[in-house]
Amino acid sequence: MIHPEDACQEESLSYRDSGVDIDLGNRLVENIKPLVQGTFRPGVLQGIGGFGALFELPVDRYRSPVLVSGTDGVGTKLKLATLLERHDSIGIDLVAMCVNDILTCGAEPLYFMDYLATGKLDADQAEQVIRGIAEGCTMAGCALAGGETAEMPGMYRPGDYDLAGFAVGVVEKSRIIEPRQVRPGNLIIGLESSGPHSNGYSLIRHLIDRSGTNLDEPLAGSTLAELLISPTRIYVEPVLNLLKRCRATAICHITGGGMIDNVPRVLPEGLCARISRSAWTVPPIFSWIQERGNIRDNEMLRTFNCGIGMIVCIAPADLDTALDSLSGSGERPVILGEIVEADHSPIEFTD
Repeated sequence: MIHPEDACQEESLSYRDSGVDIDLGNRLVENIKPLVQGTFRPGVLQGIGGFGALFELPVDRYRSPVLVSGTDGVGTKLKLATLLERHDSIGIDLVAMCVNDILTCGAEPLYFMDYLATGKLDADQAEQVIRGIAEGCTMAGCALAGGETAEMPGMYRPGDYDLAGFAVGVVEKSRIIEPRQVRPGNLIIGLESSGPHSNGYSLIRHLIDRSGTNLDEPLAGSTLAELLISPTRIYVEPVLNLLKRCRATAICHITGGGMIDNVPRVLPEGLCARISRSAWTVPPIFSWIQERGNIRDNEMLRTFNCGIGMIVCIAPADLDTALDSLSGSGERPVILGEIVEADHSPIEFTD
C-alpha cells in the first residue's frame, strides 16, 4: 500500500498515462448505443453495458431447438481497410463470416457479439467499424447483443486494429442439415459472391506489393480498391426463405480453402461433387488476380471463392422450387453440377 506522503514525493501515474483512455471508451459505448439498439429483435432482454448478453430462446416456434454457434474474424482484409481508410463496411464482413457459417446447418441467426482490439482507441474509426457490424446484423436479421473494445498499447501499430466475432443461431433438431442427407443425383446450386469476400487477402496484398499496383486502377467499371473492399455477402435471407419452401441436403459456405477444401466438408464418404467450370462466369477481379499473380487454376480454386460464395445441394424434385425461391430473393442462382458416387475424390471439376 502506498502511503499518502510517498505519493506526494513522486509523480502520480494514471491508466491514461500508459495509453489506455477509459473515458474515451465509455463515450464510444454511449455513441454506439443507438446503432446497437437498432438491431434488436424479439428475444433481447437487455441493452449493452452488462457483463453478459441475455437472449430468450424462441421456444414458441421450435419443438426441439438446437443452438448453433460460429466464430470468425476478417483476416488481413483489415490491412486493406486501414490502407484505404475505409472502415464502414469491414463490420459487415465480420458478421457475414459468422452467420454464413451457422447458416450451413440451417440455423436462423439470433444474436451476434464482437471484439475489437487496438493499440490506441480511435473513437471515429471504431464507430465506423461498429456501424458496419450493426448494418451486417440488420441484414442477417440478428441482434447485436454486446461486444468488447480492448485498448492495448504496444500490441498493435498506430492505426491498426483486429476484429473477431461470434454468432448464435437456432435450428429445429429435425431440420438440421448434415452430410448424411446428401444423395447421388442431388443438384448443386451456386450463389454469387461479391468478390473475394474475406479470404485470400494475404496473397492479394503480396502480389499488389510485388507489382506496385495502383489501387485506383480502373477495373470492370469500378476500381481495384472498390472491388477488393466490397463486403462479404450475407446469404441469410435467401437461404432461410428457400428452407421454408423445400429441403436442402447440404449448404456450404465457400470461405478459406475455396471450393476445393470446403465442399468436401458437407459430403459423406463415397460421394463427389462434380462441378462444371463453365457453369458460371468468373468475375473480373479474380481474372485480374490470376493474371497478375500468374496463379494456377487449382491454387485459385483453393484460395478464393472465384465468384461463388455459397453452395446449396437440392434433390432434383425440388429444383424448380429452389430456383424460384432464390430468384424471388434477388439471387441469380447457377446450377453448377451434381453429386455422384466416387471413391477417388470428393470434388471433381469438368470443363
